Amino acid sequence: MWDTILWIIAAIVGIIGVVRILQRDIIWGAALIVLALLIGPGGVSLFT
Repeated sequence: MWDTILWIIAAIVGIIGVVRILQRDIIWGAALIVLALLIGPGGVSLFT
């Protein structure tokens, strides 16, 4: 159950990061994408 919730949160943060990059806010966009990769259970998770 927690994996699903973390995956959803990571997906939302990643999408926001992509939108920020498209708005030419490269630093915030990259930071959000890295954060999404750290949160997501499919990647390197901070919680495992």
